[in-house]
Amino acid sequence: MRIDLHAHSTASDGTDTPAELVRNAAGAGLDVVALTDHDTVGGYGEALAALPAGLTLVTGAELSCRLDGTGVHMLAYLFDPEEPELARERELVRDDRVPRARTMVAKLRDLGVDVTWEQVARIAGDGSVGRPHIATALVELGVVATVSDAFTPDWLADGGRAYAEKHELDPFDAVRLVRAAGGVTVLAHPAAVKRGRCVPESAIAELAAAGLDGIEVDHMDHDAGTRARLRGLAAELGLLTTGSSDYHGSRKTCRLGEYTTDPEVYGEITRRATGAFPVPGAGGRER
Repeated sequence: MRIDLHAHSTASDGTDTPAELVRNAAGAGLDVVALTDHDTVGGYGEALAALPAGLTLVTGAELSCRLDGTGVHMLAYLFDPEEPELARERELVRDDRVPRARTMVAKLRDLGVDVTWEQVARIAGDGSVGRPHIATALVELGVVATVSDAFTPDWLADGGRAYAEKHELDPFDAVRLVRAAGGVTVLAHPAAVKRGRCVPESAIAELAAAGLDGIEVDHMDHDAGTRARLRGLAAELGLLTTGSSDYHGSRKTCRLGEYTTDPEVYGEITRRATGAFPVPGAGGRER
């Protein structure tokens, strides 16, 4: 089995619609794909309606968290999307995205960048607006060459010149809320140093003690040495290890299935989950 547990659609900051995402996942030879848009479950319906035969969909979300000033992304799988407390927290994060993005646009204009809110809103479309949309605007304007190049201290990285804060969950609360909603939590790309400060291993140990289920090890932002170190840490802490593409369509260079999760780990994730269950495709309708 080929299993990719981290992918984004236009419901947040990917460029594939949810329907296109599941069709492209099947075309890439995947057996299982997880839809993990940022702080939203808005893509579920379209993805399920278009789910091709032979592909299983894992519903999820990537939750925006912050710990001691460091951004933390928490992958949440197979939780009950209607559970009220977790739904309320996701809504708070989403509601803060627009004013935060407007603040970052204003900061960029103060830095002499001719970006506009209308440009960013056009790029975001119906998705949950975020930094990748602003980064795409910077690429369009020729300020940076790639979306990744915008995530530096000069521009949009945590603490960068154009950075602005938003409402974010405490990761310990995220673990608690997802578990209460019947879901499973995996810390996303925990050592992606190019994105800014990383979560220290001591904090990962504390999260594990609080109920964190796993860490994302095989990821494009982790080199071989980092992956080996994280596997050792996971073994010490009794955490599951996953691999994922973190696919964003054409917004990033990663490909669906570029990194994958061991079927035994996937089986354990589904065994632990009680809020929702993977959905096997029976041949979705075209959109």
